Amino acid sequence: MRIALISETFLPNVNGVVTTLCHLLEYLRDHGHEALLVAPEGAPSDYAGAKIIPMRGVPLPSYPELRLTPPQLGLTAQLRRFNPDIVHLAGTVALGLAGRHAARQLRVPLVSAYHTDFPAYTAHYGLGALRSLLYSYLRWVHNSCLVTLCPSSATISSLRAHGFRRLRLWGRGVDTERFHPRYRSQAWREAVGVGQDERVLLYVGRLAPEKRLDLLVEAIPLIPNTRLVFVGDGPARPLLEQQLRGAAVHFAGYLRGEELATAYASSDLFVFPSDTETFGQVIQEAMASGLPVVAARAGGSIDLVHDGTTGRLFAPGSAVELRAQIDELLAAPLWARAMGTAGRRLAERRSWPHVIADLLHYYTQAISRAERHQHRLRGRLIVGER
Repeated sequence: MRIALISETFLPNVNGVVTTLCHLLEYLRDHGHEALLVAPEGAPSDYAGAKIIPMRGVPLPSYPELRLTPPQLGLTAQLRRFNPDIVHLAGTVALGLAGRHAARQLRVPLVSAYHTDFPAYTAHYGLGALRSLLYSYLRWVHNSCLVTLCPSSATISSLRAHGFRRLRLWGRGVDTERFHPRYRSQAWREAVGVGQDERVLLYVGRLAPEKRLDLLVEAIPLIPNTRLVFVGDGPARPLLEQQLRGAAVHFAGYLRGEELATAYASSDLFVFPSDTETFGQVIQEAMASGLPVVAARAGGSIDLVHDGTTGRLFAPGSAVELRAQIDELLAAPLWARAMGTAGRRLAERRSWPHVIADLLHYYTQAISRAERHQHRLRGRLIVGER
């Protein structure tokens, strides 16, 4: 199979979309498929044997790490030379228009994945007036696809309510070898300033307004004998550093590979206050590392965190309930440890090879459906000529 992937984010950025794409490209290479990736400038020239076509992007004013990649001349021609069997829109906004056009010109099936809830982000950046317009545009792009793959049941419900069609559930995998409790390190805890009696609360992700980190600012300083570690970076970091000055907090910046695995495994509790996540890949990584999770009862967290078994869910937007759930787990370390063990067992059933095999099944279904459609059209033309 020859797959053309179109994305507005890739390495060196670190996020859930990039993680998914890396595992997908590696799987395609290892199973004899050919892939081409369209991604913003700054990405490597190739990855896992797949050539990467760079596209000029425009940094978002409030978040320069993210780029909108407008349609550009030559994309359809480059895709035609690759001759794909299918085109996959992997979390695009501006490039969705270009991908839609290219697939129609090449007469190949188009599928998409809804990775990021951009309409929900508008409220956090003072752009609420654009929410309806953005939904209309995304609905137009995704409804032109044979299938839109959604990472959680909450995402399907939300999109269906906004008129999106042909929605299917496709979760995400987790690398349970990379993320494992065996990476726990006392040296790491000492390096981030953890005292002898302190427990480490870990957050991993973008430091941005839509992640609801304001709830951590409000709740964490009131919890004694804890140290909050932020892994990641983003536009909210300067304000967070100012608001949490003097508190038991450590900003680790971006971590990758074994360093990231060590941060997870060396912590005691994972906190994730975001209520705009379509999935929440970092939750799975924390669970694979043996951590109990406290997360907002919203979006992808609902599917991932089994309340009372692998962690606790709190009312979205409530710093009071967030603190109460953290306090509850810190006061019951044996229960919290059992939750971490249960989370690890659950993560072991979500391997990337299994998840990506499901994706290829969706590809095969889309190609077969497109072929049947073309066959019906040819039959109608023949009948018309008679």
